[in-house]
Amino acid sequence: MAEDPTSDPTQDTALLRSPLHERHVALGAKMAEFGGWSMPLEYAAGTVKEHTAVREAVGVFDVSHLGKAIVSGPGAAAYVNSTLTNDLGRIVPGKAQYTLCCDDATGGVVDDLIVYLHDDEHVLLVPNAANTAEVVRRLQAEAPEGVTVEDQHRDHAVLAVQGPLSDEVLTAVGLPAGHDYMSFVVAPFAGTEVVVCRTGYTGERGYELIAPADAALALWDALVEAGEPHGMLACGLGSRDTLRTEMGYPLHGQDIALDVTPNEARIGWAVGWSKPAFWGRDVLLAEREAGPKRVLRGLVATGRGIPRPGMSVSLTADVLLGEVTSGTFSPTLRKGVGLALLPAFVDPGAEVGVDIRGRREIFQLTKPPFVRTNVRSSE
Repeated sequence: MAEDPTSDPTQDTALLRSPLHERHVALGAKMAEFGGWSMPLEYAAGTVKEHTAVREAVGVFDVSHLGKAIVSGPGAAAYVNSTLTNDLGRIVPGKAQYTLCCDDATGGVVDDLIVYLHDDEHVLLVPNAANTAEVVRRLQAEAPEGVTVEDQHRDHAVLAVQGPLSDEVLTAVGLPAGHDYMSFVVAPFAGTEVVVCRTGYTGERGYELIAPADAALALWDALVEAGEPHGMLACGLGSRDTLRTEMGYPLHGQDIALDVTPNEARIGWAVGWSKPAFWGRDVLLAEREAGPKRVLRGLVATGRGIPRPGMSVSLTADVLLGEVTSGTFSPTLRKGVGLALLPAFVDPGAEVGVDIRGRREIFQLTKPPFVRTNVRSSE
C-alpha cells in the first residue's frame, strides 16, 4: 500500500478522488495515496476493529479506485476470452470470473481482474486502479473490428459490503441478496441501476456494488443507515489489506507483477490451460511443464514476529531464499502472517527465518488461507 506519511492526500489535487471523498473526510478518515487515488486508509475505529467487524458482522468499503472498463460489440466475449487467461466458456451470462491479463512474451502478470459476463456482446472488466490504463491499452490495441474497449474508470463508484451480515444490510436497502458466489444481478436503486456482485476481497460472504458515480452518495448513506443495527463499520484499505492477507489473496505490485507468472504465484487455477489462445499461453505452458523455479508460499509466525514486504527470508542464517512480498499482523490469529516468493525446492512445510530489524524470527511455511471463512456458502 503506497502510503506516504509525510504528505496529506486530502490536499493533493493531483490525486483522483472518489465520489465519496467528502463522506470519508467527514468521518475523520486517515487518507492515503493508493493507485493514484486519495482513499481512506482507516477510520476512527482503527484497522483492527474494522477487520473484526468484517469477520464477525459487516463492514462497508469504498473501493471506487478500482478500474471499470466495458468491452462491447459483436464477439466481445470471444475476444476477451482469447486474451485473458481464464476460460469464459466455463461461465454463463450473469456470472463473474477471476482472471489474469498476462504479457504475451514473458507470461508475467500485467494485472489480475474480475470479468462480469453480461452477454456475448457486453463484458465488464474490473482491474486494479494502477493498471486499468495498461489493461485497456492492450485490449484496444488488438481489438477486432466492431469490438470497442472503453475506460469508464471514473464513471462508476464501487462499494463493497462484506461480512456474515451483509445480506441483511442489502435487503434493508432494497437490493437483492443471496445469489450464488461469483454471480451478479442488475437491480434498480434510487432511479438508477446498480450491479450487485457476490464478490469481494476479504474472504467473507459479501457483495460489491457498482453504481453510477452520481448515485454513490445516496447508496453509501443508505448502506450506513441500514448497517447501523448490525454493527457495521466503515472500513478502509488498511483492513482490506489485513483481510486479504489472511486469505492469501495476492496483491498486484507485491505478490504478483510483470516479473511474476501465474505458475509462480500458484494461481494457475485462473488459467484455461486447454484454451487455444490467451496472452502468454506458450511461455506459461512451457513453464508449467518444466515447473516454476520459485513459488509463492504462506508464512505463519511461530513467535511474535510480524513480517513486512521486503524483509529477507532464509533457510538457515546464511542461506538466503527470497523476500516477503506481503506481511501483516493477523487480527484473527493474533500472530504474524505473510506471503513470500521462494525457490520451488524448499519444503512447503519447512521452518524459515525472516529478518525483522536484525532479528531472525522463525516462521512456518504453509498453504493459505490462514483462516477459514464461509465466502462460498449459499446461506
